[in-house]
Amino acid sequence: MDWRLLLASYTQVLTPDTLLFVFVGAIGGVLIGAIPGLTATMGIALLVPFTYGLDFIPSVAMLLGIFCGGMYGGSIAAILIRTPGTPAAAATVLDGYPMGQKGEAGRALSIALFSSFCGGMIGAIIMTFLAPMIAKMALKFGPGEMFALAVFGLSVIISISGKSLVKGLIMGFFGLLISTVGMDKTCAYLRFFHFQGFYDGIPFIPALIGLFALSEVFANFEHMLKSEGKAAKIEHVFPCKKDMKTISRAVVTGGLIGSFVGSIPGAGGDIAAFVSYSEAKRVSKHPELFGTGVPEGVAASESANNGCSGGAMIPMLSLGVPGDSNTAVLMGAFIMKGFQPGPMMYVDHLDVVYAVFAAMIVANFAMLIVGMLGVRLFAKVISFKRNYLIPCILVLSLVGSYAINQNMFDVYFAIVMGVLGYLFQKYDFPLSPILLALILGPMSESNLRRYMQIVDGRFLLMFTRPICVIFFALAVFSLISALRNQKKINKREEEAEQAMKEGA
Repeated sequence: MDWRLLLASYTQVLTPDTLLFVFVGAIGGVLIGAIPGLTATMGIALLVPFTYGLDFIPSVAMLLGIFCGGMYGGSIAAILIRTPGTPAAAATVLDGYPMGQKGEAGRALSIALFSSFCGGMIGAIIMTFLAPMIAKMALKFGPGEMFALAVFGLSVIISISGKSLVKGLIMGFFGLLISTVGMDKTCAYLRFFHFQGFYDGIPFIPALIGLFALSEVFANFEHMLKSEGKAAKIEHVFPCKKDMKTISRAVVTGGLIGSFVGSIPGAGGDIAAFVSYSEAKRVSKHPELFGTGVPEGVAASESANNGCSGGAMIPMLSLGVPGDSNTAVLMGAFIMKGFQPGPMMYVDHLDVVYAVFAAMIVANFAMLIVGMLGVRLFAKVISFKRNYLIPCILVLSLVGSYAINQNMFDVYFAIVMGVLGYLFQKYDFPLSPILLALILGPMSESNLRRYMQIVDGRFLLMFTRPICVIFFALAVFSLISALRNQKKINKREEEAEQAMKEGA
């Protein structure tokens, strides 16, 4: 580590012009992330052409500002209107929205902001000091390891199943079933539905919007004219000392999990957020409260998905392999500026690498400042009358569904998923297992097929690979822990019901 060069990189980034572009990127990222259907990837892709005339450092700083701002922005819609602004914020819905419904939207937003900043800083620091080491580890991930990672991710389904494990598993299997729709990636055979809109599989963003946003719209139509949202009081733009103490463990653990998962090419913030949420629930003294609006749930998911921002940069810079869709677009921006990400970046352009490290740190601070200035405004959304708010959510959801591919088929599909989501909720079937299965189903299937072709169908050879064994062991451990937690939850609920009967 060349400390002199690292410090010199901050002098390049901390200039008025570069700081201006970072803040412009952070503001744009937060706004784009908060609108359902518009992801940070889309924001980066849209602005890459506008950076063509800029110097390298200001342009990359602005794009990193969008990256970091977009990851936090997704939590705003998740907390306020039960619609993850980005896929990475899907786990934030589980406790963020219930907090908003209890009149604690401001508290949830401040916790999400603080956790996002801390997770992003953990990821950026790890990227700065451990990038080469983690990149070497990422090289060892082949199809077998990716399949084992997906299995470990799927083991989280039990933790997010709510009160009924059976219903959660049913929803998980339903998600896995519909994730097989579309063109088989191995032999190009079209499965199930011969609609052009399904050729590439289930449209993920429209499915997410339909399950969480439109289902909520349909559920609220009958109450739209009868009630108003609870006004959210913003006493502090930062969590209070009590909340900081409560979420500190979840924030640190989530940031580390996000950095590790993000450094694996093909994984992303959505997987990291669910894994972190499951871990926070596993170690909690009150796991039965998760899903009802607890700060740890929001902190775990937000610190993890923002930790991924630094983690995903590691394989891109060190190996020339993007960690996720965001870094894939960033890699295009690097190449457009004449820099080819990969091992030679550390040899030929070490000053550029350090400048990127510095820009990532500054981008997280810019996201924090933008969030602090805007949190009071964001929290006012929930106090709008429902007869104004619900139609606005409906319009945003339909526009967001259309914006991805500019295809009306996606809009119709989102409406169908919204109706299904409404019916599932009505009969107490959890929606999150479907979303997790849609994320991990294609990943597990494609990597298993590739691995079986490589080893000529000898599946048991996977257990000779150390990383695979570790992930399978973690999956078993996760399942056992989740089942134990569920037993504790059931026992506490029975004791509470018994106490109420005796009191009556």
